[in-house]
Amino acid sequence: MSKKFVASYSGGKDSVLAIYRAIKQGHEPIALIITYNTTRNRSYFHGIPEDVLNSVSKSLDIPIWLIKTSGEEYAQNFEKTLIKAKELGAEMCIFGDIDIEGHREWCTARCENTGLSAFFPLWGEERKKLVYEFIETGFLATITALDTSRMSEDFIGNNLTIETVDLIESQGVDICGENGEYHTFVHDGPMFNKKVEFSFGKIFKEEKYIYLPILP
Repeated sequence: MSKKFVASYSGGKDSVLAIYRAIKQGHEPIALIITYNTTRNRSYFHGIPEDVLNSVSKSLDIPIWLIKTSGEEYAQNFEKTLIKAKELGAEMCIFGDIDIEGHREWCTARCENTGLSAFFPLWGEERKKLVYEFIETGFLATITALDTSRMSEDFIGNNLTIETVDLIESQGVDICGENGEYHTFVHDGPMFNKKVEFSFGKIFKEEKYIYLPILP
């Protein structure tokens, strides 16, 4: 049965695949929601600036709502946005988590506190299968951040291809990066009306992490 939803969107491969699956199942998106770091003026975790998120929204033809928040008010402000979504007719919130129970518990709690259902379209599936599905479906993603203590910095800036993820796995790294080994930015694919307009900045390091900045 078709339901209206909002989705927790990070800009990365797993959240995009979850949203894509939900739409293919006949569910209707009201908006994508993304937490936005007010200190750095970029989204949390994937570091996407507001101008680029606006381009994503136009290409997907789905509104993107920024949850501008500090870390201290993160959960509270997330729930405020879910309440807004429910008032506009949303029945559930989509999440791209695969198998980390702590993530599922946090997401489910936010939904339970606001009267929405939490829906995890990817939950419990094999990580390798999901990465392959994402790539073979036709999405284009670039590795924009990685943990150099767990994988080679040579992967920064690589597009996510079968060859790339197989090489990641061959080096003993989780193929899906589900534990934060790497993050991606999805900028084209079957949901997009056109390729997202953006550019990359100069690679920089911060402690054990290396980043490829996403710029308008």
